[in-house]
Amino acid sequence: MTDPTWSLARINPPELSPPTGFSHAVVVTGGRLVFLAGQTALDGEGELRGETLPDQFAVALANLLAALRGAGGAPEHLVRVTVHTTDVAAYRAHAPELGLIWRRLAGRDYPAMAVIGAVRLWDEQALVELDGIAVIP
Repeated sequence: MTDPTWSLARINPPELSPPTGFSHAVVVTGGRLVFLAGQTALDGEGELRGETLPDQFAVALANLLAALRGAGGAPEHLVRVTVHTTDVAAYRAHAPELGLIWRRLAGRDYPAMAVIGAVRLWDEQALVELDGIAVIP
C-alpha cells in the first residue's frame, strides 16, 4: 500500500551536467528520516572482504543496504549517499563497473551522491566507505 502523504522526486535540471549514476537533488515529503553509518567491506565476523575497489564497493553497498533494510527501508528510499575512497582515480577508472554493481544491488533509482577522497578510512585496509540518508514512508 502506498502512503499518499509520502512522495519522493529526483530532480535533474537541464542546465546542469547530465547526471550519471546520481541525481542532482532529491525532494521528499513525509516519512521517517534514517541516517546510515559508514559501511566498509567488513563481513559479519569483522573481516575485510575484497582485494579490489569494485569488490569492496559491492560488499560496502550490500552492508549499507542491509542496514537500510534493518530500519525497514529499501534501496529506492535512499536520498543521499556519500562515497569515501582512498583512491579517487581508481574510483573514476572503475566507474562503469561500480555502476553495474549499484544497479545489481540497488536498482536504477539514484540518490544525490558525492565521492570524497580520503587519506585513509577507519578500517585501514578499506578502499571505500559508503554512508547514507534515507526517507522511509
